[in-house]
Parts: sequence; structure tokens; C-alpha cells
Amino acid sequence: MWKSIRWRTTLIAVLTVFSIAVVLPSLTDNLPDSWGKKAPKIRLGLDLQGGVFLRLVVEIDKAIETTTLRYADEARAVCRAKGIPVLGWLKDGNDGFSLKLPPGDFAGRALSLLKEDMGNIDFALGDVRADGASVSGRMKPAEVQMIRANAVTQGVDTIRNRIDPEGVREAQVVPEGDDRIVIQLPGFKEQQRAIALVSQVALLEFKLVDEGASVEEAMKGNIPEDAQLLYQVASDRQTGKMVKTPMVIKKRALLTGDKIKSAKVSFESRQGGAGVSVSFDAQGTKIFDRITAENVKRRLAIILDGNIKSAPVIQERISGGEAQITGSFTAEEASDLAVVLRSGALIAPVKVIQNVTVGPSLGQDSIQKGVRAGVIGALLVVLFMAFYYRFSGLVADFALIFNILYLLAGMALLEATLTLPGIAGVILAIGMAVDSNVLIFERIREEIRAKKPVRASIDAGYDKAFWTVVDSHVTTLITAVILFQFGTGPIKGFAVTLSMGVAINLFTALVCTKVVFDYINARRPMQVLSI
Repeated sequence: MWKSIRWRTTLIAVLTVFSIAVVLPSLTDNLPDSWGKKAPKIRLGLDLQGGVFLRLVVEIDKAIETTTLRYADEARAVCRAKGIPVLGWLKDGNDGFSLKLPPGDFAGRALSLLKEDMGNIDFALGDVRADGASVSGRMKPAEVQMIRANAVTQGVDTIRNRIDPEGVREAQVVPEGDDRIVIQLPGFKEQQRAIALVSQVALLEFKLVDEGASVEEAMKGNIPEDAQLLYQVASDRQTGKMVKTPMVIKKRALLTGDKIKSAKVSFESRQGGAGVSVSFDAQGTKIFDRITAENVKRRLAIILDGNIKSAPVIQERISGGEAQITGSFTAEEASDLAVVLRSGALIAPVKVIQNVTVGPSLGQDSIQKGVRAGVIGALLVVLFMAFYYRFSGLVADFALIFNILYLLAGMALLEATLTLPGIAGVILAIGMAVDSNVLIFERIREEIRAKKPVRASIDAGYDKAFWTVVDSHVTTLITAVILFQFGTGPIKGFAVTLSMGVAINLFTALVCTKVVFDYINARRPMQVLSI
């Protein structure tokens, strides 16, 4: 008997001391750095800490269109590499295109070649006329479906990677429906910066400037077929005003940002301010080396999301695999740009459809009301149990204290994010903590009414109530797991606190209270039980 009591008491004592050590860093900052700063803590959610809430819609159709354009360029390159001239091309819907070819057997050759080289596209022979023929291509349904599925998933991953460097550890980036993303940034106060950070496509392209084209003619609409009119926006050094400089740029991208290995802030910009230095991976280094070797004395435009950041003249071959993006950035702008370049471009643009900023004062008010509700709820439960079950009720109240302590410790260890629904889950767990004791105590009462000894009544009460208590908690736990699996944001916070409260309640109800009764009976067998 005593042996069983000792190991249970030791277990409770160890868990209690450990829980106090884990919980304290979340309650106070007046702790040694080796303890307070390195220890896991309970994080406060957006509704308690304040911050930024964003809801984005993923423009999946644009991702499909962009992919279609890329396949069209690839098809043209494949044909030209085999000596098949392509006179032009047209977009056919959102997921198709057609290539215009000269008269002769070019269309048949192109069709055979493209079917062999580009398995993601269904190709077919189009119109055959005296002035030429066409080959149509359309993305396979499986490819379109994959783009639709990946657009949101990749968006979530990319945005999460952009946010991580900010140190917002409790940030939530979750998909919503088929084409939306919900972002919560607790503690993030700069709404516009947050919007820019998560919504920037960050498509980096290196393209040659078309030196032979007339900018004046291009601004009138006379743009060569293989070129486009873009603008470089920069600050005038003398006036400080933003100046837009038009340039005619080749459409074909010689190198893109997916070959970037790293990006970091640089303060060597000749234009003043900060810049971003990028280094390419092995393949990107080879491509950049070839580009610079073949285009010495030509201008290479560095384009980010359709805007020219700089267009330096290639003075010599660059084999180091590094380039610099300038544009008179502030240090903060350069840092954000480096973050989005390292995390990669979004395959589909996103649009902010809802943005809300929650102030810290509102969050503090919510915390105070939540704590007040929890304290009042716990106090009423304690008083009721003490009044209705007398001494046994005090034992249940004793277990309730441990229940709350262990629950807070569990949340700290998991670095769980506490939200308003999470506080509701804690309060619900408090109610459930004594519910198990109510079931056990009523069983004990039945045994005492049957004229059984107190010790035998206690043992029988715990034994007979055991499976009832377990079943009730398992059903609640199943519900909590479902909420966690399919819920988002605050719903998950509620599910976490509820599930931990259920698991901890089983321990406190079946172990903590029982050890008190066993200890008293071991020292002096009780003749009467106050229950």
C-alpha cells in the first residue's frame, strides 16, 4: 500500500515542480536569461496580442495563363532549335496556344517533334492554308488540375517562408477553401509592410534591352513582336522625384529567380541606399556566365514583377554567379526584397480581399476579461464542490489546481498559441475537471449507502466509475481531434486546450484524488467519509 502511495506521490511532486518551472517564463520576465529566454512559452494569438489579419484570394487562372505562355515559348524554342521557323503564335483560351508555321512540311515536322519533347501538352494539326499552317497546343487536364492544386499549396509555403525570417513564430498561414489563404500575424504592427511582404509575386527575370528598337515608336504602340515596353522607376538625385524611364525589352527571359541560391542586403549601390546581392545555384551560375560572355557591351535588364530595377551594361564576362539589384532601396525595403527572393516567387499572384489590424489595447482587454471569467468560473466550481461534497469536494478542488497547472505547462511545452477560444477551452476544461470527480463521488455514495466500509466504498467507487470516466473523456477527445484536423486558426486553439485538458483531467481525477484518500486510509482507516 505505502509503496504505491510513495511512487504516485513522487510522480505528482515531480510533475508539479516541472510544471511550475515550465509555466513561470510565460507569466513573468523577471527570470535569469538562461531560464526565461530559452524556455518554451505560451504564445498569444492575434485576438489577444494584436497584429495583422489578412485574407488573400489566389488568382489561379493567371497561374494557368502564365504557365501556358511559358509552354508556348518553350515550343517555339524547340522548333527553332531544329530549324523549323515559327512565324508567330496566338493564345487560345487560358490553357492553349497555336504556332503559325510557313508553307511546306514544317507543320508535320513540328507536330511530331513537339509531341515527343513536350509530354504535358496535347498537340494537334490546325488549319492548313496556302500561306502556311498552324499547330495547336493545349495543356492536359491533369496538368491544369495540378497547377490549381499547387497554386494554393505553394502560396502557403512561400508566404510562410517569407514570414519566418521576421520571427513571428506564432504566425498562421492556412488555406481556406479552394482559392484563398488566411494569414494571422500576431504582434506585427505594420499592415502595409505585411501586405507587401506576402502579396509580392517576386518574379525575377533577366532580359536583354532591345537596343535596335525605338522607344518613341514603342510608346506609340509600334513594338517589335519579340519585345515589350517596360519602365524603370527611380528617384531623381537632384529633385528627389520618382522618374519613369521607358525601355524596350526582349520578351525572352534569359534567366529567372528560381535559380537563386541566396539573396542578401548590400550597401554598395552607386545610386545611394541599399541594394540586394543575389547568388545563383550551379545551373544558374553557368547560365549567367554564358549570358554575360555572349552579350558583352549590351544592357541586361533586371526585372522584378514586370518593373525594371536596373539595366547595367555588361562590361565583361561574369563567372562568379553573382548579380546585384539596385534601385535606391531603403534598408527595410532591401531586407524584405531579399526575404521574398530567397523564399521564391509565387506561381500565382494573390490579391488582398480583407485586411484588419487589431490593436494591442483591445487584445489586453480581451486577456483581462478572459482571465476574470476563468477565475470566477474556477472559484464558483471550487465553492460548489466544497459545499456539496464537503471534504471530498476539497480533495476535488485540490486536483483542480493541479489540472490547471499541468494544462498551462502542456501549452507552454507545445508553444501553443492562446486565443480567446483557447481561453474558452481552458474554462471548459475546468468544468470537466470536476465532472469526473462528481461521477466517482456519486459511485462512492452508492457504496456507502449499501453499508460498505469507507475504504471499500472508495475503492469500489473508483473502480466502477473508471470506464464511465474514460468513455466520456474519449468521446470529447474525438471531437477535439476532429476540430483540430478540420478547423483553422482560433478553432484549432480551442481544440488544443480542450484535448490537453481532457487528457490531464484523467490523470488528476484518477490519480491525484485517489492518492489523497489512500494516504488518509493508510495512516488511519476512515470510519466516516464526508461526502
